[in-house]
Amino acid sequence: MTAESTLPAEAELPDRPTATRMLAPWVFWPAAGLIIAITAFSIIAPDLANAVFNSLQSSVINSFSWYYVLIAAFFVAFALYLGFSRYGDIKLGKDDDEPEFSMIAWISFLFAAGMGIGLVFYGVAEPLSHFSNPRPGVTGTEIELAQQAMSQTFLHWGVHAWAIYVVVGLALAYAIHRRGRPISIRWTLEPLLGKRVRGGWGNLIDVIALVGTVFGVATSLGLGVLQISAGLEKTGIAESNLTTQIAVIVVIVGFTIMSLVSGIGRGMKWLSTTNLLLAAALLIFLLIVGPTAFLFRDFVQSMGNYLQGFIGLSFNVSAYAGEAGEQWQAGWTTFYWGWWMSWAPFVGVFIARVSKGRTVREFVGGVMLVPTVLTFLWFSVLGGNAIYRELYGQGGLVAADGSVDADSALFDLLAGLPAGTALTFGAILLIGIFFVTSADSGALVMSMIATGGSAEPLKRIRVFFALLASFLAIALLVTGGLQTLQTAAILSALPFSVVMLMICAATITAFSRERRAYERAQRAQFVDQIGTFYGLEVEEPLLRETVHPLRAALDRLRKKAAKNGGGLSQVTEDAILADTGLRSPDNIAQADAIVEDEVETLQALQAELQANQKRERDKPSE
Repeated sequence: MTAESTLPAEAELPDRPTATRMLAPWVFWPAAGLIIAITAFSIIAPDLANAVFNSLQSSVINSFSWYYVLIAAFFVAFALYLGFSRYGDIKLGKDDDEPEFSMIAWISFLFAAGMGIGLVFYGVAEPLSHFSNPRPGVTGTEIELAQQAMSQTFLHWGVHAWAIYVVVGLALAYAIHRRGRPISIRWTLEPLLGKRVRGGWGNLIDVIALVGTVFGVATSLGLGVLQISAGLEKTGIAESNLTTQIAVIVVIVGFTIMSLVSGIGRGMKWLSTTNLLLAAALLIFLLIVGPTAFLFRDFVQSMGNYLQGFIGLSFNVSAYAGEAGEQWQAGWTTFYWGWWMSWAPFVGVFIARVSKGRTVREFVGGVMLVPTVLTFLWFSVLGGNAIYRELYGQGGLVAADGSVDADSALFDLLAGLPAGTALTFGAILLIGIFFVTSADSGALVMSMIATGGSAEPLKRIRVFFALLASFLAIALLVTGGLQTLQTAAILSALPFSVVMLMICAATITAFSRERRAYERAQRAQFVDQIGTFYGLEVEEPLLRETVHPLRAALDRLRKKAAKNGGGLSQVTEDAILADTGLRSPDNIAQADAIVEDEVETLQALQAELQANQKRERDKPSE
């Protein structure tokens, strides 16, 4: 007997939720209206919008930077607890479901989820920035600063990011594959809110998730555009300015929409595979032509430094660094935790859909370990090449004032390598394909949420969200470029972080209920088979189950009736045995039904006893 067998079959679930391909109006219109209003405001009055964004960012950073750091650390602890706890063997699917994909295929999917525009944008820029302009208060020799730079980068791209994705992805996978719910964030909170997820509370949760996802996708698209325009300038094709950036968005989004409308969307799978191959080729090439032995040593040593300083790095909020510390925190750690949380519905849906048949332990271990190690290798190769060049080579990647141009840092590194021009064009192609696949898959996830969880939303809905995210990216670029993109990610994540905390509580509630049901079923199975275990002859369950409270009550009443000279009628006793089902219940639902009938049954027994006693009193004495 398994935990699943103690639960009602999916087909028997009352008022089973359904999803359609059409819009969920109370989710779509509030979310779309809010995003359109912000987009219009940013384009019409960019200076005022920039001032508003900066004011909001300062308020959030001053008041909540500690909160972002604290909950990110909590999500890591929560994910690890689920993986190592007694809940680890719960299956994300039916008990007899096998994993839908092989281990190798599943790992490749997880790696694909981790690869994106951000890795290409920050692969060189972030380690180099932490090296040349470290966190306020961090001092030391160049070697020490280089080691600290890699540790800080690993913090931002390591287990914290993937623990955030685990929180959403695991709850979604459980709701989708084990409970048969639609693909929508609201259903992750069903164990906590019950039927209220079908009404206003559920709509509010999906609105928050949808707005956060749009901002998360727009942030990634904006970063991609900044880097593509910088690459075009390096190759002499066009200047890197706002006009070029808008033109890049229009061209790439136009291609994405054409693929959606014309039905060649199947090519997206081919593009995704091609992109992974291009990224792998770039990584291997840089590993070979660069200081190979140094890069491997850097990879191993940086992981050790990261693990050694993990606790201190995780809880560092630059409390004693003043305004400079607050600005650094806003531009890096708080931005990343906000970005990952706003990106969590998108990545969560992806990893949930490909994880059917996995256990909770496999899910947590695979999601937190595999992409993290591969990401560390990526930064060790790209960032390690850049830092090695600054320490021991020709330099030139850091400006005289210590600043690093994040938009062009990758192309500056590639220009100094063999076949630098070809590598630059290859990198532009890589980022462009990432842009297309991010816009396409992001539009799919946003459409799923907007339709209440449809696995195949209408094409026109996907086109709308592709356009919406793109226009929002343009608006944020017009307003203030990279800083505004970071502000948008931080602000949009704040309300969704509350939803994520609720998801944690709901997940524990669901898993606890399932474990209790499983343990009760296990005990019942053990009692039924105890004779087999010990080689004993055991009575049938109907005859031996004297410990059942109703059986005990029946026996007590029978003894009282006999003592008073009467007895329960055979008809009444047979009816009681049949109606109350005094036998091993088939499942928890039947057991609950028995308990609900207990009061009426005891009342019937008492009435029978009283009637016997009355007949005894009325019998004429001899």
